[in-house]
Amino acid sequence: MGPDKNAAIAELASTGKLRAAINFGNPILANRNAAGEAVGVSVDLAREAARRLGVPIELVLFNSAGNVVEAVKARQVDLAFVAIDPVRAADTEYTAPYVIIEGAYLVRNASPLQRNEEVDRAGTRVVVGRGSAYDLYLARELKAATLVRAPTSPVVTDVFLAQNLEVAAGVRQQLEADAVRVGGVRLLPGRFMVIEQAMGVPKGRMAAQAWLSAFIEEMKASGFVANALQRHGIQGAAVAPPRKH
Repeated sequence: MGPDKNAAIAELASTGKLRAAINFGNPILANRNAAGEAVGVSVDLAREAARRLGVPIELVLFNSAGNVVEAVKARQVDLAFVAIDPVRAADTEYTAPYVIIEGAYLVRNASPLQRNEEVDRAGTRVVVGRGSAYDLYLARELKAATLVRAPTSPVVTDVFLAQNLEVAAGVRQQLEADAVRVGGVRLLPGRFMVIEQAMGVPKGRMAAQAWLSAFIEEMKASGFVANALQRHGIQGAAVAPPRKH
C-alpha cells in the first residue's frame, strides 16, 4: 500500500489546482528562459507531480526563499522547493532531499582570508541573501563576524562590492558565475555548509507529505532529477542519496 493519493490530492489541490512556489533566488532550482518562462529542476518536478496527481498546476513565482517560506506559512501555496532548515520546520513538512547544494565564500583577490575557518573573526562582515538558507545557517554559526543581509541571493556579490564588505556567502554556482562577471575576486576552497533541497508543504498536511516523499524517492531513483540537472546545465548540485528507511 502506497500513500493515499486521494488524500494527497485533497491537501495539494484544495483550490482545484496545485499552487507550486518557484524560487528564482536559487539558480540551481529555477531560472527564466529567453521567453521569460520558469524553467529548472523544481519546475520539472512540480509539473510531474501535478501530472501524476491529475490536477492542474499554477506556478507561483518568487525571487527569494524568504518570501517562499512566508507563502507556505500563510498557505498561499500548496507546494514549495526549500532548503531543509530547523527554523523553517515550524511551518513546513518536508520530503527527504532531492538535491544537495554547497555553500561557499567569496573574497577579493587581495583578501588575507584563505580558508573557510578564518571567516568567523571580529571585524569581518559577511553578506548573505535575506532569509536564505545561508542566512539562517550563518546566523546560528557565526560567533564573531557580522552578517549583512542583501535583499536576495543573486545580488549578494554586487552588495559585497558596493559596500566594500569582506566576504560574500551563497550558493557556489552563483558565486562562481559572479566571479567571472566582476573579476578581481576568488572563492575560498571547499564549502562552509551543505544544503539539502527538499519539497515542502504547509505544516500538518501529512497526506501530501507522504505522497510527495514517495514521489521524490522515485524521481531520484529513476534518474529524473539527474536528467533535469543535466538538461538545465546545472553544475555542482548533486542528486541526494536515497532516504534511509
